Amino acid sequence: MKNFNILLYAAVVLALSSCGINNNSAQNSTNLADSSATAALDSTAEKGLLAKMSMKDTIKAGELAELKFTVYNNADTTQHFCKWHTPFEPFISKYLDITSESGEEVDYKGAMAKRIMPPPADSYLPVNSKDSISITVDLLKGYSITKPSKYTIKYVGQNMSGLIVQDSISFIYAK
Repeated sequence: MKNFNILLYAAVVLALSSCGINNNSAQNSTNLADSSATAALDSTAEKGLLAKMSMKDTIKAGELAELKFTVYNNADTTQHFCKWHTPFEPFISKYLDITSESGEEVDYKGAMAKRIMPPPADSYLPVNSKDSISITVDLLKGYSITKPSKYTIKYVGQNMSGLIVQDSISFIYAK
């Protein structure tokens, strides 16, 4: 039984370290999430990578709900980020939390890919020094936005991509 506990502990530590989390002591899940977010923020700040989202203020039924996602490199050298859990690999995983003004979460209807760890080299995209790259995706292809409401979008893929989007954005979906 003791060997099983040691193996289980080793497997958990290995799994967490492959995701970029360094956990040297037992912590509760809240502290682990906080340290993970802090580590990702520190790593992104060190790299000089910053991501921002934008879209139209009002989307009418029948229109595309286009989200523009831009990654900026403020560093003096080319930087890389993992495209997993970003719009650069759209709707292969849930990387956005979208909620209505009543607090109801919008259902994600895209695929949920299983991943090997660590990500292979072709999973990383370069951003040249002092440059940016952007992509636009139609949120209606991956999320069930059907009711008129004001919606708030928060990026939640930072643990995989290493990108931090500090601000959420909002839009109104109108019939």
